[in-house]
Amino acid sequence: MDKNAVTELVEKYIAMWNESDDRVRQTLIDQVFTANATYTDPTVAANGAAAIGEYVAAAQKNFTGMLFTFGAVLTHHDAVHFSWQVGPTGGAPVASGFDVAWFEGGRISRLYGFFNGH
Repeated sequence: MDKNAVTELVEKYIAMWNESDDRVRQTLIDQVFTANATYTDPTVAANGAAAIGEYVAAAQKNFTGMLFTFGAVLTHHDAVHFSWQVGPTGGAPVASGFDVAWFEGGRISRLYGFFNGH
């Protein structure tokens, strides 16, 4: 995938974290992840788009009224690395980290998330 396509996919991924409407969020998840994708971070190992959606919906409760953003997108071959943070709009982040993902057919097939300080 070229860098622009990868960046657009990361933008959709971050939009998924910011989306509170369950249907819209699941549509974004289906656009970002393959059907059998895996999502792993220090707190979960989710297998499949439905499980990823359930995890994101539950995790959002910890970030009510906050906004996820992302930093530099680094990509080569079929992988991407990007930093992210979440916090109140215009305020200091309450959490941050980075994700590494692998692509299959223009979508994420496997993602590992890392939290700063963990």
